[in-house]
Amino acid sequence: MGAFISERWADIAFRSYQHASLVAQSVLLATVIAVALAVVVTTVPRLEPVANAISTVGLTIPSFALLGLLIPLCGIGTVTSVAVVTFYAVLPILRNAVVGLLGVDRALIESARGMGMRTVGVFLRIRLPLAWPVILTGLRVSTQMSMGIAAVAAYALGPGLGSYIFTGLAQIGGKNALNYAVVGTVGIVIVALLADAVLVGVGRLTIPKGIRS
Repeated sequence: MGAFISERWADIAFRSYQHASLVAQSVLLATVIAVALAVVVTTVPRLEPVANAISTVGLTIPSFALLGLLIPLCGIGTVTSVAVVTFYAVLPILRNAVVGLLGVDRALIESARGMGMRTVGVFLRIRLPLAWPVILTGLRVSTQMSMGIAAVAAYALGPGLGSYIFTGLAQIGGKNALNYAVVGTVGIVIVALLADAVLVGVGRLTIPKGIRS
C-alpha cells in the first residue's frame, strides 16, 4: 500500500483536489438555489408541503438512475457530475432553509419593517442571519452526502477520487484492485472530514455569538 501511494502521490493529491472542488462548487450552487426556493416557499405557505415532498422523494432517487437519465442529455464528464451532485445537494439545504426562515420570529420582521427597512434589507439583516445556523447545518449534511454522490458520479467520467474506486472494482482479483479501492475510499473520507472542519470554522465566523447553540 505504501509503495502504491508513493508511486501515485501526485495523482492522488490532484484527484483529491478535484473531488473537493467538485463538491464545493456544487454545494455552493445548491445553496444559492435552495435559499432562493426557500424564500419563495416561505412567501407562499401552501408550497411548504410541496417542498418537503420534493426533498423527501428526491433523496429516494438512486444516483445511478439519475446519471443514466442525464448522460444522454449532458454527455459524460464534468457537466453531468455537477448536475447530479447539485441536485442531491439542494435537498437537505432546502429543507433546513425553509425550517430556518419559518422559525424567525414574525415580531422581529414586523419591527424591522416598522423601522422602514425594505424587504431585501429585512431578509439580509434579519431573516438570513437568524436562519443561518439551521441552514448551515443542512449545508454540512449536504456536503457530507455530496462526497459520496461525487464518487458515484465518477461512473460518468467525472473528476475526483471515485475513479479510483471504480478502477479497483473493475480490477477485482488484480494486483492493485484493493489498493485503488481503499485509497479512493479513505481519500474521500479525509476530504469529507476536512470539508466539515472548514464549515465548522465558517459557522464560528458567521453565526452571531448571541444565537450560537
